[in-house]
Amino acid sequence: MIDRPLLFVLLLTACSRSPQVLPANRRGADAAPPAASESQLAKVRPPRAPCLGARGRGSPDELTDRALDALDGNDGDRALGCAEEALQLEPSYLPALHARAAALVALGKLDEARVAYSLALAVAPDDAEVLRGAADLYVSRLGSERELLDLGRAYAVRGLEVARKGRQPDHELAGELATLAAMAENDLGDSRAALAHAEEALRQQPGDADALYERGVASYELCRFADSRRDFDAVLKKVPEDPWALHYLGLLAERSGDGGHADEYQRKARTLSPNEFRNPVEIDPKAFQREVDQAVATLPAEDRQAIRDVPVEVADLPALEDLTAADPPLSPSILGLFRGPPEQEPCQPGDGPRCRSIVLYRKNLARFARDRAELSEQVKVTLLHEIGHLRGENDDDLRARGLE
Repeated sequence: MIDRPLLFVLLLTACSRSPQVLPANRRGADAAPPAASESQLAKVRPPRAPCLGARGRGSPDELTDRALDALDGNDGDRALGCAEEALQLEPSYLPALHARAAALVALGKLDEARVAYSLALAVAPDDAEVLRGAADLYVSRLGSERELLDLGRAYAVRGLEVARKGRQPDHELAGELATLAAMAENDLGDSRAALAHAEEALRQQPGDADALYERGVASYELCRFADSRRDFDAVLKKVPEDPWALHYLGLLAERSGDGGHADEYQRKARTLSPNEFRNPVEIDPKAFQREVDQAVATLPAEDRQAIRDVPVEVADLPALEDLTAADPPLSPSILGLFRGPPEQEPCQPGDGPRCRSIVLYRKNLARFARDRAELSEQVKVTLLHEIGHLRGENDDDLRARGLE
């Protein structure tokens, strides 16, 4: 599923304060790898200075307020110390539990943050602010594993239900939770649900750039290209150097045949975010055809037999009629496609002599791969994926076999 930076910040419940956390990468930020093993003495650290200094320990409320001050000042270590002092005095004090979790996120200690949010939710399972913090952690900071995204979506949806209740619904909080749900659903490939949540977010917060972005992604995946272009144009008016909006506008220009604007948008996206976007692998149609022919020739004998009467075609991009033949539509970014019924089912009389075929998409594969070696490998993986569909396997079956 993707990670572009969130444009909103995490809010905590204590004293209506709004601690800022470090910005997340749009497609998920993995935790740092573990450090080399140290001796116990090497791990010993000096004690933290008391949060309130010479004034003494103070109350949990006052200590939590200092933690929020530190978060506002991007001092995650001080925020963590102050929150932990508050919890020494009152271990179940929810604002301090939430401040501690937010501080751990700010420090990049994401595994510890997961536990901290679990503790906060154990104390207050229906607190919308805590649910938003947990949803943000799982959706935009822990990576793109489906199980994590599913959990983040569940937190966002539950928080949204809470935020909508009451005599005075919190529209800002509801909008942010709906946007987080849409983010998770876009990364999970559930574009219809993402579209519905993005539209709800915009009802709660009209013109919000994050919600516009998520709606644009969902519309793109559902092949509603005019709607998608309108939303990404609106994002750029609010955030002129948003690399992900530029990337999608490049894809939309490419699909419309406007290669000049497509190159311009993608060049800007790469300049603004070189770690997220790279130049596509350079491969012309003839060289790509040779890659495909080589992949077919090196298939196991049983796979070559399976596609003996199934043409393997190439195209630059998926045709709209192929994408919209499914319900919901297929993603415009697919790497390959199997057309027709699985081999266990008969062709229909109107299908012609060859009702089945496989097609591989040159530009999408070239964009996906980092170099020619990876391109060659991914051509083979995509071909095996489509042969799996020929044999009747669904996407879950193929994912379980490592052919997602």
